[in-house]
Amino acid sequence: MKLPLKPHHLPVRLATGAFILNSGWDKRDADQDTAQGLHGMAAGAYPFLDKVAPADFVKALSTAEMALGAALLLPIVPSRLAGAGLTAFAAGLLGVYLRTPSLHREGSVRPTPDGLGTAKDSFLLGAGLTLMMDRPGRDCG
Repeated sequence: MKLPLKPHHLPVRLATGAFILNSGWDKRDADQDTAQGLHGMAAGAYPFLDKVAPADFVKALSTAEMALGAALLLPIVPSRLAGAGLTAFAAGLLGVYLRTPSLHREGSVRPTPDGLGTAKDSFLLGAGLTLMMDRPGRDCG
């Protein structure tokens, strides 16, 4: 049985999948302060999230991160599909970055020291787009 991924996809899928799965796992039992902090930042960027309780938001975020991480790690999930999930997730994270003034310098997309950790999500976007853009059935070489 041929797997729906190419050998050159493995490094990016393993690195991003493990990172995101771990991030979701860590949020699984978030305390109230952590939940409120994550929810506050997300709701500041996406006001519709104000209607969601912080604990419910973090539970959903944790579940989504673990599912995405697992999809990236499981070789039966096609790279284009895993890449689409990664791209959507990273775009949401970058939306928080761009909509939170304290994370980037005024009039610029360059991060402040506080925004450096969030700005790294641009790498996730690049990885997701790369997985999506690779043509099916074509190996490098």
